[in-house]
Amino acid sequence: MAAKKVNVAILGLGTVGGGTYDILTQNHDMIVRTQGLDFCVRRVLDRDRDRVVARGVSPDAVTCNIDDIVNDKEIDVVVETMGGVEPAGSFIAKLLESGKTVVTANKELIGKCWHKLEPIAKAHGAGLYFEASCVGGVPIIRTLNESMQANHICELYGIINGTTNYILTKMTEEGLSYETALREAQQLGYAEFNPSADVDGFDAVYKLAILSSLAFHTSIPYTHIYREGITRITADDIKSANELGYVVKLLAIGRREGNRIEARVHPTFVPKDHPLASVRGAFNAVLLTGDFVDDIMLYGRGAGARPTGSAIVSDVVFAAKRKTHEYTDFAVSDKPDAGMEIADDFTSKYYIALTACDRAGVLAQVAKILGDCGVSIGTILQKEGKGEHATITFLTHTASEKAVTEALARIEKLEYVRSIDSLVRCL
Repeated sequence: MAAKKVNVAILGLGTVGGGTYDILTQNHDMIVRTQGLDFCVRRVLDRDRDRVVARGVSPDAVTCNIDDIVNDKEIDVVVETMGGVEPAGSFIAKLLESGKTVVTANKELIGKCWHKLEPIAKAHGAGLYFEASCVGGVPIIRTLNESMQANHICELYGIINGTTNYILTKMTEEGLSYETALREAQQLGYAEFNPSADVDGFDAVYKLAILSSLAFHTSIPYTHIYREGITRITADDIKSANELGYVVKLLAIGRREGNRIEARVHPTFVPKDHPLASVRGAFNAVLLTGDFVDDIMLYGRGAGARPTGSAIVSDVVFAAKRKTHEYTDFAVSDKPDAGMEIADDFTSKYYIALTACDRAGVLAQVAKILGDCGVSIGTILQKEGKGEHATITFLTHTASEKAVTEALARIEKLEYVRSIDSLVRCL
């Protein structure tokens, strides 16, 4: 049987778009043989014609006008790798309205505009696929949608940002400061010149909004997810974590119990014997817990031209084989579903570090406030500081976020407490 001809357009032939183009061309014959699909890159939207042509694209296929792709009835699937919300969002809306299927790696766009784009896709019988938006080449969305249907997923833990994991790995293994590790990540291309999207946790929040919504079958808008980045993590925090049997990771955490959901992104002390503790460098991993299957962990490269291009092409293949396209089994919204509670409080163990005057009675005062707020101390480490000050670190038993926040606000007002230096949640 002859292979099915599928014409593809790519919006943006940068790093990820280029990786997608390379897979579609270099692995063309293998895809024909194993999938029965004959892909042809018919159009490329890009401002830099010379660079695109140098990549091997025919000059006649290059355009900078989205309407050339929208109005081309021969194009079946459009791959968007431009990034950002605009103009990508407007381009995708026009393409979906024309009935074309769109595959995107744009986690910010899906995180912010999924609720606008999916109804357009449904109304016009078009597909909207975004496997590559989360965890690079790791097939996490396909696993959630196609392999976990027998389970209620109750927990999701993920290292889903490679830049921050690289920085924290360097701080842990080489003793680098945050600033030095960040500069190295920027030199290697893992971090942007303005690294805020990664180090302040925005990237992970967009991804968690997508993954937790799919895992729990309900809308979890990114605006309802607690976010804290890694910019306050110090070399002392890394050292204390090691002494206490932990490593520090930026975790995305989703939990569902009945109609109550936790969704949060923050630095976390992860026990050294936990599977996520061994995820190093720019690699990503997601641990899912289902009520019947128990734990499943997916691990791989979370970014880059080839891994992300691999996920994009898997969506292109998946879409090209559909007679009818698939959509979510819940109404995607920018607000939580009625009857669902996205918690603003949760429980955890906590690592707390503070600097105080080195004199009798200070530790007792701090411990009393913690106790009065319902926070029980598990471990105390006191280290001599410079001059009259000492550093005191606590590892608490499980306590509520609000109780710990209240206690620290009161501790900070004590006469002999100089500063609250660190607060890190523990897995």
